[in-house]
Amino acid sequence: MPFIGVGLHVLVALFFAIHAIRNGQPMYWMLILFMFPLLGSIVYFAAVYLPGSRLQRGAQRTVAAAARSLDPGRELREARAALEGTPTAQNQMRLAQALLEAGQPAEAAQAFETCLKGPFASDAEIKFGAARAWLESGQAARAVAHLQAIRNEQPGFRADQLSLLLARALAADGQQDAARSEFENGLHRFGSFEAHAEYAIWALERGDQALAQRLQADIDKLTRAWNRHTRELNAPVLRRLQSAQARR
Repeated sequence: MPFIGVGLHVLVALFFAIHAIRNGQPMYWMLILFMFPLLGSIVYFAAVYLPGSRLQRGAQRTVAAAARSLDPGRELREARAALEGTPTAQNQMRLAQALLEAGQPAEAAQAFETCLKGPFASDAEIKFGAARAWLESGQAARAVAHLQAIRNEQPGFRADQLSLLLARALAADGQQDAARSEFENGLHRFGSFEAHAEYAIWALERGDQALAQRLQADIDKLTRAWNRHTRELNAPVLRRLQSAQARR
């Protein structure tokens, strides 16, 4: 029986080791995971795996959506007030994020850029927010620059989200061959619903019906067993996909 327990610890450590390699984590995690299989796996789960998981991001989106529905302007008001009262970098970041979530991407992009001029100039989270804001405000080239910088400086940062956002930014910037390559990369590495859906939207916009149909078949398989909560979490992407289909 003890042998079985040790074996399970090693299998869990191996799972996290594969995750670390695929997501570009530092190699010292290999040492931690296999020298201390149980403790190392727990630490990796808490420090790396859970913060980057779709489960946690989904929960965060649900809570944020609920708060916005009760008082849509509250976070933006509070963020502005906090920055006026205490003009710190943290409050500037909070305002930038609030502006983005409130549908004001141009102002959000400028707020994120202000954050990047100080001690957080190399912060991947801020660059990612700036990239989202620039893309949503129609300046895809600036989004591409930020995303490529993140990948070069911190390859493991939000690998699945970054890949899809970069693919969309490349497409918006007119770099269709590079966008296709990035979509394919995201699809093969992560195989998520989002990867399939975003690639299908791109294919429909390009008029590639064969590719869109193949991706839709995979999407149908992925979504067949969804419950209502999962469908609600993915509703924005589903709506964009349905809108792209309706235009064709």
